[in-house]
Amino acid sequence: MLVNLTINGQQVQAERDMTILQAARSIGIDIPTLCYDERLVAHGACRICVVEVKGARALMPSCSTPAAEGMVVETHSPTVIEARKEILRLMIENHPLDCLTCEKSGNCVLQDLCYEYDIKEGGFNGEKKNYPIDDSNPFFTYDPNKCILCGRCVRVDNELQCTGAINFIDRGFGTHVGVFYDREFDESVCVSCGNCVSVCPVGALMSKQPAKFRYWDTHKVTTTCSYCGVGCQMDLLIKDNKVVGVEPVNIEPNDGLLCVKGKYGYRFIDHPDRLKKPLIKKEGQFVEATWDEAMDLIVSKMKKIKEEYGPDALGGFSSARCTNEENYLMQKLFRAVIGTNNIDHCARL
Repeated sequence: MLVNLTINGQQVQAERDMTILQAARSIGIDIPTLCYDERLVAHGACRICVVEVKGARALMPSCSTPAAEGMVVETHSPTVIEARKEILRLMIENHPLDCLTCEKSGNCVLQDLCYEYDIKEGGFNGEKKNYPIDDSNPFFTYDPNKCILCGRCVRVDNELQCTGAINFIDRGFGTHVGVFYDREFDESVCVSCGNCVSVCPVGALMSKQPAKFRYWDTHKVTTTCSYCGVGCQMDLLIKDNKVVGVEPVNIEPNDGLLCVKGKYGYRFIDHPDRLKKPLIKKEGQFVEATWDEAMDLIVSKMKKIKEEYGPDALGGFSSARCTNEENYLMQKLFRAVIGTNNIDHCARL
């Protein structure tokens, strides 16, 4: 069932269950958002997506307002633009303006919106928040002074990741995001998945990177996580031909989520101890060899052991970091070719 509405003078046909935001994006009209996440039911916390609807008494949050038949919407009218400017002023009134040194610079939605709407300061001269920075987690830091209370981290943690490690604490001016009893992250039930970090639109939650970088100096390579058989999709952030970070991709099967291994277990790639070539022991020392040399040695040793002691003298140990298909071939090799059921796997979750 379709509804007909007008957005910025354009006629739009939208599904009945679509919001104004979704209808606008379907025809290429961009409405700014901070708290919106397409995986969650919109709750209109940040209000930056407000639009003007003809006949409505107030500006409406486009992320949670259903598109209706005959609706006439203006997404960038003077009234809307002034409202967004005021919202941004209120946000940065209590936000550290350290963009010159903030590592989120170049990937900060608040920074981008302040640039777009020409907002340089709050101007209210009110009380400032001064919370301690939580550096206890080994993979990320949390600076509550930079938090804009959009709630994306809280909702992703509670509704998608389902860990329940963080939530809103206190009310009014004292509202902030934290763990149970306002402790540090290392004292909580946090599993270090980093999904809260991935959705934070500002620099409140930041990964501890092996090297400093600016986002505009990187490019993304989409790949499949190799840690298990789920096949999670992720973007590797590449700078100078090295992986400097990982971001989840919001497609199946992981829908924008990762575990701690997928999000942070990438530093082995450039580790100096990583083996890049096969090693064969000669005269008591491991020396580099070609793949042909290594495979020939393995085959000859396995054949000799089978001839002398039988197939059950051999055993195979497979890896969760292989594909399901590779693991299938591994067990077929041992059961069908070598003739033993001595085959196991490293997954002991």
